[in-house]
Amino acid sequence: MQLAALLAQEPYSTEAFAVIEPLREAVRSVAPGTLVGGPTAIEADLREASADDTLLLVPIALVIVLVILIGLLRALVAPVLLVATVVLSFLAALGVGSLVFDVIFGFPGMDPSIPLYAFVFLVALGVDYNIFLMARVREEAQRHGTREGMLRGLAVTGGVITSAGIVLAGTFAVLAVLPLVFLTEIGFLIAFGVLLDTFLVRSVLVPALVLAAGRRVWWPSKLARRPTPRVPAG
Repeated sequence: MQLAALLAQEPYSTEAFAVIEPLREAVRSVAPGTLVGGPTAIEADLREASADDTLLLVPIALVIVLVILIGLLRALVAPVLLVATVVLSFLAALGVGSLVFDVIFGFPGMDPSIPLYAFVFLVALGVDYNIFLMARVREEAQRHGTREGMLRGLAVTGGVITSAGIVLAGTFAVLAVLPLVFLTEIGFLIAFGVLLDTFLVRSVLVPALVLAAGRRVWWPSKLARRPTPRVPAG
């Protein structure tokens, strides 16, 4: 037997989603095995599944990235700082994206799977730029010290990273012109996140953190205990 029930709330509102689980418990207490379906229930289940996936996959991705950076840089402090900048960049992009979708685009909301998709893309791209920059900085730091190595590494890789970021952001920005809300949202989020990562995080924040930490950024490797090489005058 199938019964149709109409909610007093808007079908895709937060209030309607909050009704689904108590409704299921009430129905199952009378007839175990009864299912509660419909568009509102499906959307509520989708949001719950997306939240569970995000809580599971985000820590796993960050741990894998941290292990890779530790193996590459042979340090602990630098990888932790780099992962923190990636997370900060993602949160900033997500916050700005939510504001733009609501105020400028006038979208009713954000697809529940978008934060996870955006996180995977932005973390992958951000870590890629981090590896490209910091691997060169470590090479230069072995010969010139951390401060000079950071400046030399940024000078050598900055143009390439900036160019790659602009091209990649432009590619994802194309999705924002398609007549699908999901593609518009994911395209804008990734494009903005890549530009933020390229021009602010990788060019300003990461160098500032490395310069502030000094050679301690390479702890516990031998590079953290090596005195700054003296460059002969002239």
